[in-house]
Amino acid sequence: MEQTNILVVDDEKEIADLLELYLVSDGFRALKAYDAHTGLRMMKEEKIDLVLLDIMMPQIDGLEMCRRIREENNVPVIMVSAKTQDLDKIVGLTTGADDYVTKPFNPLELMARVKSQLRRYRDLNPAREQKKEAQVIELRNLIINRETHQVFVDGESIKLTPIEFDILHLLASNPGKVFSTDEIFEQVWHEKVYEANNTVMVHIRRLRGKMKDDSRTDKIITTVWGVGYKIDK
Repeated sequence: MEQTNILVVDDEKEIADLLELYLVSDGFRALKAYDAHTGLRMMKEEKIDLVLLDIMMPQIDGLEMCRRIREENNVPVIMVSAKTQDLDKIVGLTTGADDYVTKPFNPLELMARVKSQLRRYRDLNPAREQKKEAQVIELRNLIINRETHQVFVDGESIKLTPIEFDILHLLASNPGKVFSTDEIFEQVWHEKVYEANNTVMVHIRRLRGKMKDDSRTDKIITTVWGVGYKIDK
């Protein structure tokens, strides 16, 4: 079986070495970069399956690196940062990160999140070894192909991260049904919600932006105020 490559980008060598230790002990291959320039170069030179990315780095910070990754790649990105405020998390997710873990982190929790993101990414990757029968959803001006991870709005292809795709697929698979943010989180992240957070709202805001939903009269994702979100038939 092909080895899974995880890129660790952190200017603190001790943290990068610690992450490498956890990853290798779980059977992953860890590649390290101590600045964003090196990390971006390694993204081009190596087949990277997931990125663990610090925010506070000199020259190019983690937020800008994440933006640059998203210009070309939908590989899962997990921010690992000492910034703990909700606003910092929202900004990180808005730039394209799939998840956000604060330092100091619980190694078991971090590895669980890494594996969860990898499962989602591989399930949506058309190059996986065992392909499932194509699942295509068509709702009005929206087409979603589960197997190829393609989404078309008004005939135009849009590029989504695995998390964004899963949220859209969940809503489109259940037309007319209203999902609360907690329900979306539990079904997409496969984790229980223990405290209120803005993670789902940030991802939906970014998803709507990519679909140009805010400027549409016939919005694809409808907000049911005080309840949640839905996609109508």
